[in-house]
Order: sequence, then structure tokens, then C-alpha cells
Amino acid sequence: MTDPLTTHRLFYDAVESGDVDLMASLWVDDPGTSCVHPGSVPLRGTSQVLRSWTVLMANVGYIQFFLTDVDVVTLPRGADGPDTAVVVCTENILSGEGLDAAAEGFSGGRAVCTSILVKAGGSWKFWSRHASPIAEMMLEDD
Repeated sequence: MTDPLTTHRLFYDAVESGDVDLMASLWVDDPGTSCVHPGSVPLRGTSQVLRSWTVLMANVGYIQFFLTDVDVVTLPRGADGPDTAVVVCTENILSGEGLDAAAEGFSGGRAVCTSILVKAGGSWKFWSRHASPIAEMMLEDD
């Protein structure tokens, strides 16, 4: 995982496929890591964060993310180049329940997400992630 956007995309691959091992490989193992799911309180520490993703992935029949407005900024530090990256994107989410989501119906939503990745052992890994739902505003015609 030589660049932050590859790690970022692998995160969504892990969620979509329910790959708990891949998800675990993408996070720094540290009590200072954090994750805020939409509408939730902050989770601290890698074990709490990974537990939350394991539960989420086990309880979603189908989920797919279409990312837009992806922006990455690296923060240089030291002679070895950047060691921190901030990725902001819009998640356009399609989800469904059960094994046959197409027959049971899909639902969708949007969230804005900020992820902080750090270089750890030569690889980019998640340090923090915060997602917040985007309120869809309906404008009435006059």
C-alpha cells in the first residue's frame, strides 16, 4: 500500500466484501485510533473500531459505495516524505437487506467522510475516520 488513495479504496473494498481481515490490516494498532460512524459517538482504540466494523459488515446484506469529490492532501514531515494524509470524499451509498437485495429493494444515502491516514512501517494505514450523513434539502417551488 504505497499511496494513501490505494489504502482508502481498499477500506471500501473491505466493507463491501465483508472482509474482516482486510479491514484489520488497514488500521494502525494503537489506543489513539478513532472512528465516528454517522450518528454515533466516537470509538477509541483499534479493537473498538474493528469490532464496530465487524458488527456492521455482519449485519448488512449488501452495500456498495460510489465515491465522489475525493480529495487528498499529504502533510510532509521529515526527509522520507509525507507521513500523514487527509482524504475527504462524498460517499454515495447503495444498500439492501438479505441475500437477494434486488428483490427486496435497495436504499441509498450520502455521507461526507474525512479519513486521516499515517505511514506506519512503510504502509499507509487509517488513524482516524469520521463520517457524517448529508441532509438532503428539498426546495419547494413557489
